[in-house]
Amino acid sequence: MGKPTGFLEIERRDRDAAPVRERVKSWNEFLRDPGDDQIGRQAARCMDCGIPFCHSGCPVNNLIPDWNDLVYRQDWEAALERLHETNNFPEFTGRICPAPCEAACTLNLVDAPVTIKSIEREIADKGWREGWVRPQSARRGTGRRIAVVGSGPAGLACAQQLARAGHAPTVFEKSDRIGGLLRYGIPDFKLEKESIDRRVQQMEIEGVIFRPGLNVGVDVSVERLMDDYDLIVLAGGAELPRDLPVPGRDLDGVHFAMDFLVQQNRRNAGDAEEKAAPEGTITAAGKHVIVIGGGDTGSDCIGTSHRQGALSVTQLEIMPQPPLMENQALTWPNWPLKLRTSSSQEEGAEREYSVVTTELIGEDGAVTAIGCARAEMTAAADGRLVVQPVPGTEFELRADLVLLAMGFIGPRREGAVDDSRVELTPQGNVGAPFGDYQTSNPRIFACGDMRRGQSLVVWAIREGRDCAARVDAYLAVEGKLRA
Repeated sequence: MGKPTGFLEIERRDRDAAPVRERVKSWNEFLRDPGDDQIGRQAARCMDCGIPFCHSGCPVNNLIPDWNDLVYRQDWEAALERLHETNNFPEFTGRICPAPCEAACTLNLVDAPVTIKSIEREIADKGWREGWVRPQSARRGTGRRIAVVGSGPAGLACAQQLARAGHAPTVFEKSDRIGGLLRYGIPDFKLEKESIDRRVQQMEIEGVIFRPGLNVGVDVSVERLMDDYDLIVLAGGAELPRDLPVPGRDLDGVHFAMDFLVQQNRRNAGDAEEKAAPEGTITAAGKHVIVIGGGDTGSDCIGTSHRQGALSVTQLEIMPQPPLMENQALTWPNWPLKLRTSSSQEEGAEREYSVVTTELIGEDGAVTAIGCARAEMTAAADGRLVVQPVPGTEFELRADLVLLAMGFIGPRREGAVDDSRVELTPQGNVGAPFGDYQTSNPRIFACGDMRRGQSLVVWAIREGRDCAARVDAYLAVEGKLRA
């Protein structure tokens, strides 16, 4: 639990960030290393709270009080071992997770929560620096081959767990590099890609085979994989973006957010422009940028636009502005609705709430402005709440580049999903019960966003781990039946 009186004596202090003027000149991560002593003091704030709700707040059920106590005592290697018991990639979640564990922290009821996310990141980073993160190869192999489709956090976690159980997983990735959303969807200033590369190297030693540049369902059929492998795990993402069906949608300069982000990540990886942007360069340099959508993807567009040299960035959110603070007595330990400001938004974006886009305006085929109106929630005939523009509140905003960051509605059908012929949910996700992960085809399992819809990286890791356990159990039973 750390120091028994630590939460009474020590104030919360999270990582410091480089100044805005400095960090927007670089694509590198900008949160500064606080050092072992400060992290240890922050871990000392962990209370002997009886029931650690941070466990349930964390999708992977991290043993947070355990490794907080170990960090307070400066037993970092033991803390890393405890952290890896529940999380394959804590250096990912320590950087990009929104930290629902901190919202669930018991100390959050009466004070500021423990800096769980920063402590997790430092444990993982120190483990890599000290050489404590080593391959964990199975002593014996089972001879069972599994095809894992998708190399995002769900696919990577699933494959690593399967390899450590003695199976032989092969990860298929349609892109030219391994990592999925982690590689191409998240900017380098939030997650430098060395973190992915070293995990891939570790997993290759553990027995995972990676096949980038192979689009399952296009380059190789699911039927062929069924012939060559004992089982298939569909672990792709929810990549189908929500569109904006308004007049002017086809104007030049209107793009999906992910197309914009992927190009910059490819440039940062060293790709030439013709490879990074084969369908034409999308850049915010010297432009007035409008980002439609108030979530994490929209925030990533803001930070990327600043670093590319945008003249201005405005972010539009269709929902009302959340309250500055939540009512803890009503929401704790659940994730609260409150106003949050990301590091990218701190860099200078204007935020507008309760705004609906009514049209995209252009000249000579290119967008020059967007037409907007204030929005309100009204009840439809069937009782559902719908967003409607308020008459008389129309206005325009200048726009040279419009980025659509309104979320994702499910996996892309073309490719592995259609070719697998498995049943889908009414929402269009791959049908596989949570905790079981088996689809309508008993030899095909599914996990991650392809199964649950758009979600968090930490949930993808949880589902990948759980799915691997179910696959292992299925193969064990099948093996006994064959015997």
